[in-house]
Amino acid sequence: MPSHDILVVGASAGGVEALRQMAAVLPADFPAAVFVVLHVPANGKSILPHILSRAGPLPAVHARDRQTIEKGRIYIAPPDHHLLIQPGTIRVTSGPRENSHRPAVDPLFRTAAQSYGPRAIGLVLSGGLDDGTAGLLAIKREGGLAIVQNPGDALYPSMPQSALDNVAVDYCVALSELGPLLASLFLSPAPVIQESPVAHNNPTEHDPALDPVNYQAGMDGTPSVFGCPDCGGVLWEYQEGEMTRFRCRVGHAWTANSLLAEQAETLEAALWAALRGLEERAELARRLAERTRLRNWPQSVAAFDQQGEEAKHHVDVIRRVLMRRKGLEAADTLLPSGRAEAAPAPHNG
Repeated sequence: MPSHDILVVGASAGGVEALRQMAAVLPADFPAAVFVVLHVPANGKSILPHILSRAGPLPAVHARDRQTIEKGRIYIAPPDHHLLIQPGTIRVTSGPRENSHRPAVDPLFRTAAQSYGPRAIGLVLSGGLDDGTAGLLAIKREGGLAIVQNPGDALYPSMPQSALDNVAVDYCVALSELGPLLASLFLSPAPVIQESPVAHNNPTEHDPALDPVNYQAGMDGTPSVFGCPDCGGVLWEYQEGEMTRFRCRVGHAWTANSLLAEQAETLEAALWAALRGLEERAELARRLAERTRLRNWPQSVAAFDQQGEEAKHHVDVIRRVLMRRKGLEAADTLLPSGRAEAAPAPHNG
């Protein structure tokens, strides 16, 4: 009878400490391969393999493309690359970003579900927004197990809370309870799932993260009214359980929450650009008004003064919008007493 032998782990902000504690409780004879995605900047240098190798007995390395999977090792997604799994083999690719991330958690979980079915266990740790929820749904759909860090135990609870809200999670535990749980799960047999008569020989072959060239969006979705923030293409809308997801023709993928957050970032950037342009317009109108005033051209002076005043008015409106947005974000870190507390700085995402 097959056993659980694949553990896929996703984390973001606050995830380094959670991953370190996880690595510390895994035994040296852990009978599975561990795959980790932590959101990191594309141009950053990741020292996570060094951190996890020092934290526990299992060796941790950045994964290499087409590397053979070995049990008792921790494979970590390199910066700016997705970490994917095919039967017996690791894939490291530069496929389209998902939820604004590369590496992203969902592609790892999705390919683990497709390749290993009930033998896979997914674990979602501390992080913001909801990357990993759709992937955990895929693992459950293929008969695997879903574990989340207790949101009350997480430095950033959004990722595990999203998984709890949308997935029939098997276990919700604090990090201190994770070691004994994993030890018992990976010693127990995995359920036997009857294969579908339409199962593919290579189920991950045309996954958009692995093969964006041959990927075709819209096969089981409907066109939405939204554009992809990454490339501007039409987003196709999909329903996965209670979750609404979007994917464009080239494979960029978004949950509704991540799309909303990315739209907010795009809008803020546009507002700052508009603010700069209006301030420059007001300054130029002021200078032109001064020059025409010296030449005693009252009609031109009045026109330039009016343009300058209009630009200043728009500057004030946009600045108030931006400052109100920043004020709302700052209010999230206020203690009940009203005293501001600095939010913990996220590590690489």
